[in-house]
Amino acid sequence: MTDVFQLQYALDTFYFLMCGALVMWMAAGFAMLEAGLVRTKNTTVILTKNIALFGIACTMYMVCGYAIMYGGGDFSWFLSGITGDGATGAEEPATYAPAADFYFQVVFVATAMSIVSGAVAERVKLWSFLIFAVFLTGFIYPMEGSWTWNGMPVFGMYTLGDLGFSDFAGSGIVHMAGASAALAGVILLGARKGKYGADGSSKAIPGGNLPLATLGTFILWLGWFGFNGGSVLATASVESANAVAVVFMNTNAAASGGMIVALIVAKRLFGKADLTMALNGALAGLVAITAEPSTPTPLQATLFGGLGGALVVFSIVYLDKLKIDDPVGAISVHGTVGLLGLLLVPLTNDASTFSGQLIGAATIFVWVFASSYVVWLVIKMAMGIRVSEEEEMAGLDLPETGMEAYPEFVSAKS
Repeated sequence: MTDVFQLQYALDTFYFLMCGALVMWMAAGFAMLEAGLVRTKNTTVILTKNIALFGIACTMYMVCGYAIMYGGGDFSWFLSGITGDGATGAEEPATYAPAADFYFQVVFVATAMSIVSGAVAERVKLWSFLIFAVFLTGFIYPMEGSWTWNGMPVFGMYTLGDLGFSDFAGSGIVHMAGASAALAGVILLGARKGKYGADGSSKAIPGGNLPLATLGTFILWLGWFGFNGGSVLATASVESANAVAVVFMNTNAAASGGMIVALIVAKRLFGKADLTMALNGALAGLVAITAEPSTPTPLQATLFGGLGGALVVFSIVYLDKLKIDDPVGAISVHGTVGLLGLLLVPLTNDASTFSGQLIGAATIFVWVFASSYVVWLVIKMAMGIRVSEEEEMAGLDLPETGMEAYPEFVSAKS
């Protein structure tokens, strides 16, 4: 290797790993956001779910997920490890360590599973949820990932890339997939007790710690720079460094636009400045730009984020009318806006088509929703997925974990 190649290899590998670390930090963001938006009597369980799902995702992706998604079915690699100096057998060698690619991919898997956690909160059994995590991270997500980012034919029938499908960092592949799995679980679980009245009216159930929810949103905002920026896959050349800078700039612009518009829309609808809608608006802006943050102008990125911010408010309200009980708004933020992000791509990226985006979105949703529904249903029949009414009313912390998050301030029995 030349000295120049070795330097490029080292810089790109380091950049890849640091972006992966930022995405891993998003796990903390999801944990804090969800802990803030559930009631205090369910805080310990939601935190347990978030740290446990991360460990499960990393292990299952190592054991079988990575082989399904990228390894051509070779499940033995994790016994010998991923090694290499960038020579992949192709004409142009990889410019980063293969193990760095695995690390970057595995934290994306955990992100998809984190989306499910908040949507099914406050009534799902802990161990049923963790069993579902095994299947989503080890098989369901890797299968759709092989069709999208790895370019494999969908059940041997068609190749999404040939149809004009493009998803730069995962508005559909990660976020809509996680929301689809969450929707399947929410439908089978049903709504929380007391959420809807006999007359169909909806009762607001406030979260227990809005400072934590706000902190979680800021952590996710920060981690998203690794999520989108790392998807450039390089930074050690003028071209790639410029691309990274554009992605960072547009990611931040979209989050800002989403937050502003969501806050304004909430004010118009509810007459108040709703903090939770502002938080979800920022996240919606981030999801909307994730499908293509490299080609829009800063103004376009802001407008795309704003569209996401407006859509997420209406989506949360509409799903509530359908009695789809999502305590944190995850299905709207990651699912509804994830679809929007996919449909915005052709506006700035000529390599994609609206038909390709629609077919790709339908493929992801149908596969993930249907397979997740089957898994949730089997778990429900085998061991149940919902806690008892008494446990739900008392809070899940003591029945599921034997401890409370705030024992000196509030009792889960109250």
